[in-house]
Amino acid sequence: MTAELRALNARFIHNFITNDVPSHDAILHEGFICITPAGARVGRADYLEAWATGFDPDRIPYFDYRDEKIDVFGDTALLRSTNKSIRVVDGVETTGMTMYTDTYVREGGKWKCIQAQITPVAPANQPPDETIVRKYVRGRVEPC
Repeated sequence: MTAELRALNARFIHNFITNDVPSHDAILHEGFICITPAGARVGRADYLEAWATGFDPDRIPYFDYRDEKIDVFGDTALLRSTNKSIRVVDGVETTGMTMYTDTYVREGGKWKCIQAQITPVAPANQPPDETIVRKYVRGRVEPC
């Protein structure tokens, strides 16, 4: 069960890197909602529309996910991990981390993400590089 959820997390991230809306749509629950780092609630349709152009290797030259933790409670699972990214805005690079908690529910034997919540991570709480699960440089998977 944990292996299945770990694979879904890898797919979730890969869908972001590749702007793959159909693959991402397939793992989202119909009632999906995203809570952004600013606290905004974004519904499924708007979320998927933004997903189509959310990743650009010129804008996000480095991206990883790390410190993955999965807990299953019957037909509900919490999948938590942290992303490190380097983002370029107006030629200025900024490095930061956000932790996400994706809530999955199992219906009809399939796990679907019903909520994604993203929280900024202060430097004192940032997990180390040794916890990297997968990293992308300019949109390509690189060895960890």
